[in-house]
Order: sequence, then structure tokens, then C-alpha cells
Amino acid sequence: MDAKLDEHSLITSKLVKRHRGTSPDIVDAGELKERSAELALVLDLAYQAFSREGPAGLVVDRLAGRLHELRRHSAPAIWQQLIPLAQQHRVAEYLMQDPFTRWSFEKPRGYSGDASLLDIYYKHPSADQEVASSTPLGREIYAYTSEAASSAAGRERRDILARTVDETALRVENAEVLAIACGHLREAELSEALAGGKLKRWIGLDQDPISVAIVNRDLAGTAVEAVDGSVRGILRRAYKLGTFDLVYASGLYDYLPAAIGIRLFQRAMEMVKPGGEFLFANFSDEITTDGYMETFMDWPLILRSADDMWDIIKGAVDMNHVEAEVFHGSNRNIVYGKVRKV
Repeated sequence: MDAKLDEHSLITSKLVKRHRGTSPDIVDAGELKERSAELALVLDLAYQAFSREGPAGLVVDRLAGRLHELRRHSAPAIWQQLIPLAQQHRVAEYLMQDPFTRWSFEKPRGYSGDASLLDIYYKHPSADQEVASSTPLGREIYAYTSEAASSAAGRERRDILARTVDETALRVENAEVLAIACGHLREAELSEALAGGKLKRWIGLDQDPISVAIVNRDLAGTAVEAVDGSVRGILRRAYKLGTFDLVYASGLYDYLPAAIGIRLFQRAMEMVKPGGEFLFANFSDEITTDGYMETFMDWPLILRSADDMWDIIKGAVDMNHVEAEVFHGSNRNIVYGKVRKV
């Protein structure tokens, strides 16, 4: 089954890069030569370490750290030129044995950051076979990549979502919840409110029909219902979903430029009841796995600071009619914005 993609969802690597505003055509030849030489050295060191059968976690940790520094010190247009050079290096033969890295790079669902990829770093039982079928080296690398700070933050995000739903159910009787770009909605498996029958409905909206089918299969008989829908549809007010006590978008803003993020925020707030909340999350500009993610995982994200989150909030709503907060997760790899309609 093919995923239904549209450009307003911005979940392909090409689209994310384009909306970052980087131009691979405008580069300084001298800087490109210098940075390319630095990259070659970084990759060769990693390849040699793997060849000597060094500890895989340490090899990838050092590689990721060096790629982060190289990305940070390179002009955006230069960095975009370096990405394919990294992907073509022979060290990739080792790294692609990691089920997490391989799935992200190969994109079996056709787009970056799909729900099955999240299952891999969630260590969800549905991903056990993918991990078990990897090589011993691949599993050793996975032991590192799945425990990297960004992966730990992703698991914490799932916990925060479940907790927010449960808090909503305590605050409002028969609470109604909407998850935009819900993926496999794994937070529902952790929700005490759902298990206790405290929710009136929990709608999951996603443009990937495979994800929609998995949610409806795994959570049949509960208050959860997944439906097909995209960012484009929300922006066009194409869905008659009603209003909710909680609306959230947990992994979507990583792919949305600010202008579309603001428009989506405004549409989401139209679906929030008085006293209800909108929660959105974004990988933080403080992560250090960004260079590895963009090269070997082919998983570019639009990273944001707390100030960036405030810019989206203030661009979307009248601050006189909401209560708002911005906060980081425990390791500061994900930043959250929460707005309550008053």
C-alpha cells in the first residue's frame, strides 16, 4: 500500500531541505574543499575503527559528535553538499547494519520519520523482528543509537503525551482528544484514562493509510478511532471532526516551516474547546545527533529553539486570550509548546 503524500505535509527529505531555504548552488569552492576534506577524515576514522572491530557504540558516538561539529561549522549550502558524500562513503556498509539507521535511510513507507521508525527507537514489540534479524554488529550499533539522547527524548515525548491525555481526562469528564499526524498512536498504550474508559473519543488523524489501519486494528474496541487526513486537509478545513478538550501534534512540526506551522496552529485552535489545550512538540536545536541523522539516516528535521516555539505561538494566537508555556524535555532534545484557550 502506497502512502498518500502531499507537499503540505513536508515529510520527505527533499521537501524539508527545500523549505529550509538552503541553496546547494551557492557555495564557496574553497570552503567546500576544506569541509569535504574534514568530512573524509571523520569518515575514514570511523571506517578504520569499525575495521579494527572497535566498540561499535563508541565508534558511532564519536562519529555522530564529529558530524555535529562539522554541520555546526559549515554554511548550510556547504553542508547540503556534504550529505551525499557521507552517504556514499564505505563506512555506510557498517552503519546500515543498524536496523534504526537502515530503516530511516531506506524509507520503506516512502517518507522520513514514519511510525515504524518510531517503533524501532521506542523498542516496541512490533519492531522486535526487525532488530533480531539484524547482524550482531547491527544490534551492537542499535544498542547505541536507540539510547542516544534524541531517541530517549522521543520515548519521553510518548510518555508526556500519554500523561497529558490522562491529565485532560482528570480535568474534563468524557474528554475528547485529537492527535494530528498520529502515527501508530503508541502513547495510547500508556494511557490510564483510555484503559479506564475515561475518554469519550480519541481521534487519530494521519495521512499514511498503513498507520491508520494499524491504529484501528490494535485499539479496536476502545475510544480510539484513526482516520485518513493530512495537513493540507486541516488547512482547508476539509474534515468535520468537531471540537476537543485536547489537540496535539507531537512529531509534525519537525517538518513544517514556520508559516505553515502557524497556519496549522490556528486551525488546531479552532478545534479546541474553551478551556481546552493545544500541545505541539519539536526536536530542539540543542540535539547533537543532527549530523548523523541528516547523513546516514537521511532524516532531516527543522530544529527549533524555545524562542522559535514562542514565535509560532505569538504568530498564531492573541496572547490576551490564551495561557501559554514553552518547556524542554528532561534532556532538552525536544521542546514543547502548550496553549490553553481561556
